[in-house]
Amino acid sequence: MLEKLREEVCAGNRELPANGLVVGTGGNVSGRDPDSGIVVIKPSGVSFDQLEPSSMVAVDSEGRVLEGDLKPSVDLGIHLYIYRHRPDVFGVVHTHSPYATSFAVRGEDLPAALTPLTHLIGSGVPCTRWATPAADDTGAAIIEAVGDSGLAAVVARHGVFTMGRSASEALKVALHVEEAALTIRMAQLSGPVTALPDEEIKRCFAWYRESYGQ
Repeated sequence: MLEKLREEVCAGNRELPANGLVVGTGGNVSGRDPDSGIVVIKPSGVSFDQLEPSSMVAVDSEGRVLEGDLKPSVDLGIHLYIYRHRPDVFGVVHTHSPYATSFAVRGEDLPAALTPLTHLIGSGVPCTRWATPAADDTGAAIIEAVGDSGLAAVVARHGVFTMGRSASEALKVALHVEEAALTIRMAQLSGPVTALPDEEIKRCFAWYRESYGQ
């Protein structure tokens, strides 16, 4: 079932520890098939180096396992909440990447201070309200923070959730969020960091969408 999506989601999950975005078995990547609505996600508690495309778990929109011998990630409910409320999203990534999560610990937004981040997501990264560790409340906090177009949020006292038009794009956003968080934290050692003007943020985002890539 959904062989290409399984391969993409598996590859995305393997990239998390390779890029220092997670430790142990924490964090996860999922993807949603645009035709069937089936979601493919990392299994719970399995080491990243043991993951194979066949390890991924396929579920329906209610979280019922359709294919796979392993239990899906405990964060599945959050992913499904995001997919239900954001029909434009087909990939979700959750990490505990340290620099971005440092903003979550302090309840701070990442300002839209860097062009690479504004190119990719067209905004800064908001920090959510405190959410109880449950699927619906955490999912609701994320959607409240990002609205109908945002692609990333840091969840207060927890970690990072990013979104995209595919699992691969959501992973790209997660990597850029962590890079921006690291750079901003370093810059803050010398003083305050401010966001770009709104008109420049919009211009950067539009330019990237129109011009970047083949």
